[in-house]
Amino acid sequence: MKAVYIAEPGGPEVLEVRQVSDPVPGQGEVLIDVVAAGLNRADVQQRRGFYPPPPGASEIPGLEVSGRIAGFGPGVAKAFSVGDKVVALLAGGGYAEKVAVPAEQVLRIPDGVDLVTAASLPEVTATVYSNLIMTAQLQPGETVLIHGATGGIGTMAIQLAKAFGAKVATTAGTDEKVGTAKAFLGADIAINYKEEDFPDSLRRQNDGKGADVILDVVGAKYLAQNVDALADYGRLVVIGLQGGAKGELDLGQLLRKRAAVVATALRPRPVEEKGAIMSAVRESVWPLIADGRIRPLVAKTFPLEQVSEAHRYFDSGDHVGKILLVM
Repeated sequence: MKAVYIAEPGGPEVLEVRQVSDPVPGQGEVLIDVVAAGLNRADVQQRRGFYPPPPGASEIPGLEVSGRIAGFGPGVAKAFSVGDKVVALLAGGGYAEKVAVPAEQVLRIPDGVDLVTAASLPEVTATVYSNLIMTAQLQPGETVLIHGATGGIGTMAIQLAKAFGAKVATTAGTDEKVGTAKAFLGADIAINYKEEDFPDSLRRQNDGKGADVILDVVGAKYLAQNVDALADYGRLVVIGLQGGAKGELDLGQLLRKRAAVVATALRPRPVEEKGAIMSAVRESVWPLIADGRIRPLVAKTFPLEQVSEAHRYFDSGDHVGKILLVM
């Protein structure tokens, strides 16, 4: 099969398409003929040499795919049949024509979504639902601040939070993206972080109140501002380190607000945890997609052979929604 390998840490040019042996499904795994794979920030960080795969995971990048069931390893208890249209959450291996994955991390695609577009869903839905709902316990009527409005995480998080009855604020780096976040994605408040101090702007537009929940992909660069932006009893959930890993934390401010800072990562979690998250996604998010309250957003698709071009487009930050590789 064809698969993408990272020749050495670096830019998009280090991505190589190679011919490799097909994966063999192990105990409890299913084999999927991949139709499309989603690009994620973790893939970029792996390409740059900053985010190696967890022990035992494939060196091939790619954390989510859509495709058809092609076979089974021993001991698969989940009721799948060969040919079923599915999506899968992976620890690696998605940039390839086939992948073997634990059956717990595989779901049938939601009603009304085509098989290519479905590749945009597993990583972002699992990340957003597990962090906003399962970890932060976001409640209807609360205010949530989501950084990175128009990326894959942002576009899903805005829609999911709105569907769960929250008031949604978000940040973006251009006036065009601010407009997209409000008019197209449904954000109640959208802030150009290059033009305004987002904690002050949030309070000004939210009756003097900060955010009950913040979903942050930036990390250290935003730590002080995020704590400033929290409301009393607020919860800051850090899921990315685009702005660095080490920052200064004002514990006094946290104490006064009775607030919490939590950091999570999805990729290294054990299969059992990922399976529980995917089951919750199927029960709580798939119906919202099927009835149109959440729309999967695909910015652009690229053939596998153009993986370097796909990463250059990702790095540009110009996209709204997900970027996909099509096999």
